[in-house]
Amino acid sequence: MWGRRQRGPGSCVLGAEELRARRREREAALRKARRQEQLVSKRLLREDTTAEEGAQDGAGVEPGPLLENEVLELLRSVQKGSEDRKRSLGRLCWALRNKETRQKFVRLDGSIRTLIGLFTSSLADVQMQAGRCLHELSHSSDPAVAEACLPVTSYLLTYLSGHSIEFTELCLYTLGNLVVESEAVRKQLLPQGIIPVLVSCIQSPHEAVLEGLGYVLSQLLQAKEAPTEIIPLVLASALPQHMLRLVCSGLKAGIGAAVEFAWCLHYIICSQMPNTALLSLGALPALTSVLLNLASEPPPDAAEGLELLVCPVLRCLSNLLAEGTGCEEQVQDERLLVAIFLILQSFLQKHPFIAQECLWLLNNLTAHEPFFCSALLSLDLLPALLQLLPCSQMATVLVLTVACNIAAKGPAFCQQLHQQPALPLLLPILTLPDPEAVGQCLELLHLLFLHCPEAAADFIRQGGHRALEQHQSTPELQERARALLDMVGHPLGSPPSPRPPSFPPPVL
Repeated sequence: MWGRRQRGPGSCVLGAEELRARRREREAALRKARRQEQLVSKRLLREDTTAEEGAQDGAGVEPGPLLENEVLELLRSVQKGSEDRKRSLGRLCWALRNKETRQKFVRLDGSIRTLIGLFTSSLADVQMQAGRCLHELSHSSDPAVAEACLPVTSYLLTYLSGHSIEFTELCLYTLGNLVVESEAVRKQLLPQGIIPVLVSCIQSPHEAVLEGLGYVLSQLLQAKEAPTEIIPLVLASALPQHMLRLVCSGLKAGIGAAVEFAWCLHYIICSQMPNTALLSLGALPALTSVLLNLASEPPPDAAEGLELLVCPVLRCLSNLLAEGTGCEEQVQDERLLVAIFLILQSFLQKHPFIAQECLWLLNNLTAHEPFFCSALLSLDLLPALLQLLPCSQMATVLVLTVACNIAAKGPAFCQQLHQQPALPLLLPILTLPDPEAVGQCLELLHLLFLHCPEAAADFIRQGGHRALEQHQSTPELQERARALLDMVGHPLGSPPSPRPPSFPPPVL
């Protein structure tokens, strides 16, 4: 799951900052799934919910399913105009935490209409409690429940311009949850003007509102119809410039909102839509600046949660550079390479997945641009790069790919690779049972032998030819292995054999 915000059912009221801190702490482990793929899930806001009478305080206490007549009785008690209506709404809210009870409730005639009537009440406490009931319904994984809530979407949008931060936050997460489950909800929200409403809302000074808005937007951008129906509307609005602003100011204004909007930018960039609008807004230099700040001035509490911001920023930069629009010139700054290796140094031990993200960016920086290949060598960062070879299977392949990008730039680059020395680190890779890593290693060896004949001689002296011979019977490797054996079989300095087939470096 992408992540849930779980709040205990007790009635203890904490400070807003402490509540948000607790929420992020409980959510961190679940949100890490986002590092590897785009995921959609739902979130619950339950900090100030009163438990059903007799229930124990604390998260993890959930009610059992109610019978049909019990659900009907709850609805009738809510419909009564008694002074005890708020308490009845609290009992209903508690009961709606159960999946079966939600389904039974929405099937009752007039149930949603009753909640909407109370949700639009002039009594703030009744309105809030009705909103919590709708919020519990929004957490259902049953599309029928989400679609039963269709009549409430226009009210949720209207209340986003209200003055209560807590109520606005509740409306945002309810909207976000409904968006996850139902295409019908998404299709209704677009003509109702959700994008202009979000444009207005994103200018709020309140971090809790901005974080909730980021959640709604991220769910919209992950919808299957987003590339054709949602992303064009977002790009045509003022949202992208505000997203960039909030990501750039995240270390000062609030990391929670910065994380949400960084992922929003990632979903837009990897949607296969042209990113000219983002590039024209200065997305590349802006995100580069974020990375430089993260590397040079990490917050004192950077140990927890900061990787959730680093990851999408790295991915955004990687994917923008992969488009091959010639925009690399906007980020030709040696400090970017230094920042990448500082981030690796800070996060690698505790968050090893960061190595893969950093290496994708290094690959895309060096794939076509000699500037970064030269800078990587002149800053003496190659030893640090080669030290990443044993981190993981993917890291091995990506380090070799970056090294291939450098070697492809010609003899001077290959000479420096050979002087590191790289060969002793490559020989063990040839013995791995991983065709992808071995294949990339063969590609690097070919470039070294082609541009630096003394590397071929050293390879033979170190017994490398025996490692090559074992791959002559491997179907996907044998052609390249035989070609390399042919190359090292020539006298020193003689013309090499034609280059075997290869593939361009992968880009994220």
